[in-house]
This record gives sequence, C-alpha cells and structure tokens, in this order.
Amino acid sequence: MATARFKNTKSQAALEFLTTYGWAFLVILIMIGTLAYFGILSPSKLLPNRCNFGSEFQCLDYQIGATTFKIRMKNNIGEPMDVSSVDLSGESTTAYTCTSPAEPTPPAGLTGWKSGEVKEILWTGCSGGGIVVGEKGKVLVTIRYNTVSSGSGYAKEVKGEVLSTVI
Repeated sequence: MATARFKNTKSQAALEFLTTYGWAFLVILIMIGTLAYFGILSPSKLLPNRCNFGSEFQCLDYQIGATTFKIRMKNNIGEPMDVSSVDLSGESTTAYTCTSPAEPTPPAGLTGWKSGEVKEILWTGCSGGGIVVGEKGKVLVTIRYNTVSSGSGYAKEVKGEVLSTVI
C-alpha cells in the first residue's frame, strides 16, 4: 500500500509542474500576441533605412515616395560608362511600376557617365509593389551598363536595393 501511495504523489507533482509551466507559457504567448497586434513588434519599424549596391556604384541619397522614386549615385568603376537601362521592381505580389525616369532619361542622360561623377535619377508615376505611405518600402534596382572602352558588346548588370520609409 505504501508504494502505490508514493507513486501517486510523484505523478501529482509532475502534473502540477507541467500545468504551472503550461500556464506561464500561455501567458507569454498572449503577451507576444498583444504586442504584435498593436504594432510594437513590427520588425520593419526596427530596420534602418539602407541603399545597397555593388562596388560599381555608390548610393549617396535615395527617397521612396508614394508616387515617386529618387536616387543619387556615383560612378565608382574608375572609367566612363554608358548605362543602357535602369529597371525598378518590388518584392510584392503586385508589380512596382513607374513611368520612364523624368530626368535623365536613359540612355541619353546616362551615356558617358564619367568616373566619380554623381547622377540623380527621378521616376514619377510609381505605383504598386506594396508601397504604403508611412511604412517601410523596398525597391529593387537593376542597372545594365558597359564601360565606354569595352563597348556595348560587354554589358554588365548590377542589382541593388533601397529600403526606406515611404513619404
């Protein structure tokens, strides 16, 4: 009889232990859910603004607007280049589209881009891509270019991204 009573005590202690930790775990889940619901745990708010490209281009300034996208870049190749196209896209299910750059318009505005020279490109009429004013937006930029000395037969491509708060 004493052994049966001893086994029941062990199982009761184990059950109480698991129940206590279960309630604690449930309270923690409710707290995390509440914080996420009110936007306190939104990771996009915690990420810094950034502009990342290959070493060929230095991103000096950028701005994602509700209907515009601006970027100022420096040629870091070490020799003049001709840019054949600059394409924008997004990671959302809806495409991020803009009308042609307002200024300069490739390829005319970006041919003979000298080494160390800074150019600003402005797109207007942008929409889609999950861009929402006041939240972080991400725009993917693809630049196709060739150095003047090598000619258009040796085209290269650089991909970059701009993550910023949409204004």
